[in-house]
Amino acid sequence: MKSNIILLSIALTFSAVIQAGPDDFKKEIQVGSDRQFGSIKDKVMTFVDNVKVEQGSLLIEADKLEVIASAGKGKEVFIASGQPATYSQMLDGEKPIRASANEIRYDVANGTLVLTGNAELSQSGSMVQGAVIKYNLEKQELEAQSDGKKTERVTTVFSPEGKE
Repeated sequence: MKSNIILLSIALTFSAVIQAGPDDFKKEIQVGSDRQFGSIKDKVMTFVDNVKVEQGSLLIEADKLEVIASAGKGKEVFIASGQPATYSQMLDGEKPIRASANEIRYDVANGTLVLTGNAELSQSGSMVQGAVIKYNLEKQELEAQSDGKKTERVTTVFSPEGKE
């Protein structure tokens, strides 16, 4: 019960202003990198070095990106990795959301981000850290998990209103 209350508090903190720019998910996705290679037949592309993924105000930066498009157009899965890989997006109300992790998985069809390994998500001065953070961009739902070790726990920092 206590964990449900904490999860609800986290979701309310981040969802108060979390909405993607109205046109972000209607825009095309652009990927740039220093190198790319892949299989057109298998519909898998790999981008390496100085990788940037842009969709409206959504920006993912990484050392490496694998794009799996075998499920069809609009159902691509982007798997970004780096030390760390980062995500940012300008939301309604001009409130940026930022995230970083060793791996960021962006599922276009489901509108979800899964941050894995040293995951951190922050907005308006509030922050959540954990081993894994799952975030649904459309529903504005957040779930954070530890790695199961007693020394590694999910940490949430709430900032007072008005403090960034």
